[in-house]
Amino acid sequence: MTDELDYTPDLISVSDDDGREYTFEILDRIETDSAKYVAVIEYFENPKDMLDDDGEVIILKVSEENDDFYLSQIESEEEYEQIAEIFEDRLSELFDGATSDDDDE
Repeated sequence: MTDELDYTPDLISVSDDDGREYTFEILDRIETDSAKYVAVIEYFENPKDMLDDDGEVIILKVSEENDDFYLSQIESEEEYEQIAEIFEDRLSELFDGATSDDDDE
């Protein structure tokens, strides 16, 4: 018996200042007392394109204004380092635990 998992990525589209649109997959979200953050990776429809990508995880700050959400870079290096460490710990736990017991057989 095979267990098939239905995986639907959590995607967002973002436009840069030049109007170019990018699609990202949200890997994780965190909320601190002062702000909300997301860790994303660029999403590709074609798996072959994903192999050519460097797989860089991008951490962005979430802002809300008039019921609209905006993503921006974290300006403070200290704030970025603190949030990056939280995401690193959470994502390493997630991916370390993602290995299948079938791999041992």
